Amino acid sequence: MHMPKKKKKYYTVWKGHHTGIFESWDDCKAQITNYQGAIYKSFDTFEAAKKAYKGNYKDYVGKTKSFKSELSDSELKKIGSPNYHSISVDAASSGNPGVMEYRGVDTKTKKQLFIQGPFEEGTNNIGEFLAIVHGLAMLKQKGSDRIIYTDSKTAISWVNRKTCNTKLERTEKNKSLFELVDRAVKWLKSNTYTTVIVKWETKAWGEIPADFGRK
Repeated sequence: MHMPKKKKKYYTVWKGHHTGIFESWDDCKAQITNYQGAIYKSFDTFEAAKKAYKGNYKDYVGKTKSFKSELSDSELKKIGSPNYHSISVDAASSGNPGVMEYRGVDTKTKKQLFIQGPFEEGTNNIGEFLAIVHGLAMLKQKGSDRIIYTDSKTAISWVNRKTCNTKLERTEKNKSLFELVDRAVKWLKSNTYTTVIVKWETKAWGEIPADFGRK
């Protein structure tokens, strides 16, 4: 079979309005938009996408490749190990703005604690911001003293300032997303919390455990 030279991607959708293998991002996007808990990933060949579709999505999504830090031993020593009495949050956006979702996991076991989306039109920063606030509200409700890890400095600063400083314009498309943003800002302004929010040290530890593994 003659394969075209052009770099093409194939999209496997395990959970969505329709499941299967799609040959364009637009087709894939149609299956995952407004589908709670959609699971999908892109592959470079049709064969790889087909194999993944027949297999278990857990073997393909959210898998962290073995990671070797390029930092020196003294730098690594200074940073230390992650605090596993924590949750980790992350967002994934296909395009900026684009289809966005976010989630929180147990840092040690990677067990998913919450997931929201996919939202039709969002940005990574909004997702990271919402993920932190979601985590804060959850930990407060449980009376937990765990810390929160995020790999977004921007989101940390927005949470500290109790504002979502996005440039994204409000449209009909992202109405439901901005309703969540407004709720998050309101929560920050009307609640106190003692949870410590810490920057995940990607260079020392690899991708944050909540990473969606789609890169």
